[in-house]
Amino acid sequence: MDRLKAFTLTFFEISALLIAFSVLVLILAVIYMYIVDVTQRQQTIRRNYPVIGRFRYFFEHLGEFFRQYFFALDREELPFNRAQRSWVYRAAKNLDSTVAFGSTHPLNQPGDFLFLNGLFPPLEEEIKSRSEIVFGEGQARNPYRTRSFFNISAMSFGALSAPAIRALSAGAAEAGIWLNTGEGAISTFHLEGGCDIVFQIGTAKYGVRDEQGKLDDEKLRAIAAHPQVKLFEIKLSQGAKPGKGGILPGAKVTDVIATTRGIPAGEDSLSPNRHPDINSIDELLDMVHRVRDVTGKPTGFKAVIGQAAWLDELCQRIQARGMEYAPDFITVDSADGGTGAAPQSLIDYMGLPLRRSLPLVVDKLVAYGLRQRVRVIASGKMVNPSGVAAALCLGADTVNSARGFMFSLGCIQALQCNKNTCPTGITTHDEDLQKGLDPANKARRVASYAQNLMHEVEIISHSCGVAEPAELDRSHAQVIDEMGMPQPLEELYPIAQPLPQYQRADAS
Repeated sequence: MDRLKAFTLTFFEISALLIAFSVLVLILAVIYMYIVDVTQRQQTIRRNYPVIGRFRYFFEHLGEFFRQYFFALDREELPFNRAQRSWVYRAAKNLDSTVAFGSTHPLNQPGDFLFLNGLFPPLEEEIKSRSEIVFGEGQARNPYRTRSFFNISAMSFGALSAPAIRALSAGAAEAGIWLNTGEGAISTFHLEGGCDIVFQIGTAKYGVRDEQGKLDDEKLRAIAAHPQVKLFEIKLSQGAKPGKGGILPGAKVTDVIATTRGIPAGEDSLSPNRHPDINSIDELLDMVHRVRDVTGKPTGFKAVIGQAAWLDELCQRIQARGMEYAPDFITVDSADGGTGAAPQSLIDYMGLPLRRSLPLVVDKLVAYGLRQRVRVIASGKMVNPSGVAAALCLGADTVNSARGFMFSLGCIQALQCNKNTCPTGITTHDEDLQKGLDPANKARRVASYAQNLMHEVEIISHSCGVAEPAELDRSHAQVIDEMGMPQPLEELYPIAQPLPQYQRADAS
């Protein structure tokens, strides 16, 4: 009996030792994972949220097998669904972009584009390198030439963190694309990567304003003196909040951002809802001419299209006053553009979507013989190759993307952009959250995303039977109507012809 008691005690002791050993192993494993997570630089979530951040990737993997029972389907989320985000993530990481078992994208959703494959696509030796896109030729002292049709849209330093801007700048340089500063002025972080830069002049004129908030020619010249600054863009409105100026909450106005913008630190940065010194079409053209004349760089403007009668007046006044008053480009922003902070009534209901506004602007320029003079840039929710190819079919020369490049930086669509609590360090100035974003690693992903997207757009264009994306037009796509049937783009948006009095102008 004593032996049995001794054995029993020994058994419980062994069990306790095993449990203690298991707990010790678990603690050591957690410590090991913590050290690995905080020292690695590839995944921001794991670096900012060591150990528990691993569950994100575990659940994502489980979702591949159990989403039909517990998870939202690939194409259910807004504003960007999982399928759209996953493509960007794979492109940014240079992973395989192929899918198995057929498309999950239905072919009867109203508004979707379908591209029309040609019977005899070009052979490898018939494919040519991308043509140059020229801005300001014959008007600006320093015209700008690029072969990139996909670039980084306006995102201000302030809306984005310093590590995010540094990564975008270096990634843009590697990919050979441009980076738009947004209205928050230019910072050292924009310049350090060595990329081409578009300087945006917002309604508050941050970076180029005098003490009264008016445009300062000397500060314009100082900005233009940077050889990296290639274009100037006058922002009239943006897609997320047409008719309202930029909003940067005071919590995000740090000392560095305040110095860059020339405003008090810690206070909300609220831009006017329009330029106080632009009250008419003629004053807009005067401003374009003034900025181009002072800087010597191509100058254009960005606008969301709503009431569109002003487009006729714009074109007529250019023809009356001369080509030197024409903008070198117009950036057409879609009403579904993104932002860090905007009133929901504007972000949901104000302005025209790009599929309507882009062909409208292009056709007006054609009608008035200005299409060869004025380049057209499209922006607004185009993060995948199909959206970019569709914009090119509708007449854009180049496409800008903001949120696509945010995804390439590691954005998980947490919808915290306006709260300074972004878990990936992209839209926050909390240094503890920023430390997870390694600019060197993310720059490589920015470049890979841009390169892979342009490559797939080239694949689409070749399948359509043309030698390069610049040759895409409305004959190469159809749009699904409300009955679920494809309708030719040429029927929905008939290709405009120059008005008789302007026919020779565009030909020249």
